[in-house]
Amino acid sequence: MKELSIIIPVFNEEKTISEILRKVSKVKIPNVSTEIVVVDDGSTDATASEIQNSEFRIQNFKYIRHKTNQGKGAAVRTGIKHATGDYIVIQDADLEYNPQDIAKLIMPILSNKAKVVYGTRLKRMPNFSKDEKSPRFLLHYIGNKFLSLITSMLYGQWITDMETCYKVFPKVSLSSIILRSKGFDFEAEITSKLLKKGYKILEVPIKTEPRGYKEGKKLNTITDGIKAFYSLLKYRLVE
Repeated sequence: MKELSIIIPVFNEEKTISEILRKVSKVKIPNVSTEIVVVDDGSTDATASEIQNSEFRIQNFKYIRHKTNQGKGAAVRTGIKHATGDYIVIQDADLEYNPQDIAKLIMPILSNKAKVVYGTRLKRMPNFSKDEKSPRFLLHYIGNKFLSLITSMLYGQWITDMETCYKVFPKVSLSSIILRSKGFDFEAEITSKLLKKGYKILEVPIKTEPRGYKEGKKLNTITDGIKAFYSLLKYRLVE
């Protein structure tokens, strides 16, 4: 039986963390055991108490807390250090991604069709009636497609959604990889380094329910996009 570590980095998500933990704890995959690793990245709201109230109802649960906010990449790296699973998947603490899709991502691994699987949101055109109806989300869509195109050109494999949260990879793949990113540029770094190590990425379509910036979305399309672009170029040349 394989073990899957579900890493949940969280920062100031008091409104959603209990619900996402409830949903993640219900993920059942045949022949796969799961552990949940939550890393509270220095939250200043009631996130910590919400997590502590939930942990007593969840089996195979680990909770680590950063004293200060360090960034999503730093939180994921801490989660990886504490993970014991054969495979790792990253789950955002908001409710954009549906944890039931995790089983869909694991199936190609169980059937030996892939070792690394990404959940892609972008094997589609812009949805002007819903997701991309606002200029800000349309810019996010275009930026992500651009970064995915750059990834494909630099690393020789077609990728449609490099920025996706849902990345499943074997923990052993990181044995010779040093992860350095502290922020959202983690997505570009781990993708770059997995591809450079020769791992092929299989993409599986997923659907999400994007939340707006008023609801707490933290990604800054322009600032974080520039950092990701720089990381893609940098890691093509070094490490």
